[in-house]
Amino acid sequence: MGADHDAYFDEVEARFENAHDLDLGLEEEFQVLDRETLALTGAFEVLRDSAPSRLRERIAGELLTSEIEISTPRTLHFGQAAKQLLLNRAELFAHADAQGYALGSTGTHPFSGWKDQQIVDTPHYRLVEERLKYVAWRNNTWAAHVHVGVRGCDRAVAVCDALRTYLPHLLALSANSPFIEDVWTRLHSVRTQTFVRMFPRCGIPDVFGTWAAHRSFYEELVDTNCIQEFTQIWWSVRPHHRFGTVEVRICDAQTEAWESLAISSLTVGLIAHLTRIYDEGLPLPILETRYVEENLWRAIRYGLDGKLVDWAMGEELPAADAVRHLVELAAPYADAIGLSPHLADVERMLRDGNGAQQQARAHVEGKSLLEVFAGTVADAHRSSVAPTVDTQGETR
Repeated sequence: MGADHDAYFDEVEARFENAHDLDLGLEEEFQVLDRETLALTGAFEVLRDSAPSRLRERIAGELLTSEIEISTPRTLHFGQAAKQLLLNRAELFAHADAQGYALGSTGTHPFSGWKDQQIVDTPHYRLVEERLKYVAWRNNTWAAHVHVGVRGCDRAVAVCDALRTYLPHLLALSANSPFIEDVWTRLHSVRTQTFVRMFPRCGIPDVFGTWAAHRSFYEELVDTNCIQEFTQIWWSVRPHHRFGTVEVRICDAQTEAWESLAISSLTVGLIAHLTRIYDEGLPLPILETRYVEENLWRAIRYGLDGKLVDWAMGEELPAADAVRHLVELAAPYADAIGLSPHLADVERMLRDGNGAQQQARAHVEGKSLLEVFAGTVADAHRSSVAPTVDTQGETR
């Protein structure tokens, strides 16, 4: 296996050594719904096979036949990625409309049962199901992922190590899944509880320190038949071997495009901040996993309604204030890499409430789970109308 590992990692390491700093790609996962009942329906193949070629090359399956993913091309400017995300949504929602389906965009579906869902019939997902069984069947969850280029193998690992500290903050901001299986869970991100707490090799990874340590662990997993390929490591942040990026996987799917772009802009700005710290030889804000996990639970349970611990100060902070601190770290990069005006929308989310807060509020006011969900579906559809976007990513 040694020679096989060497050939594999020669390619992976070349991708990171030749990566462009802060180039990025954005991925969003959507629920495929029956237009009348808003229940999940297994129509991924229908939507994929009937899509125009320019759209088909950007969509992919994600485990369930009732789920569809769409990604942006890689770009060096956040404004361009934002423009493409908006166009992705406009084209995908229009295509679903034409085929007679609706799309949902929350971290979980509030009432469709996991027993009624089917796994996408591909070799990759058949292997996932064979290996995980019940764990795979229960994974009715939808997320948003951000890929950011970080040049250099050790540099990418260092950024992943440090970004772990901020994953609970990003989750608290993005929490958008209070309901599942006809239950108001009182969690703000039951998606995270369902996925991260059930899947193996998931959640907050250990600190690796060097690329050599990361590589050694991967090789051990392959050699001991724990995994067959890199994508069977589902950490909430990871160096992505195929793309040469740092991939952030902690966030719930967002109902409206502007929310997704606000969270993504903060993520990119934080990575810009961490790469600068690394390059200047300053200490990175790396926490041991037990401290990150404590904040992660707080984010799952309470989201923006709760508090996160500032471990350096040894005190609790309102989650919204902790997120505002991250905005301050990202702000110096806003103009140079196109984060404006999306980074400013983080404050809008903090002020008006994120998806979990808004859904819970509507339910407390008397709306059924179906009525609350119908509102999110309508909001997602409304926000998908094709916008006019300038080259800096600003919506007109």
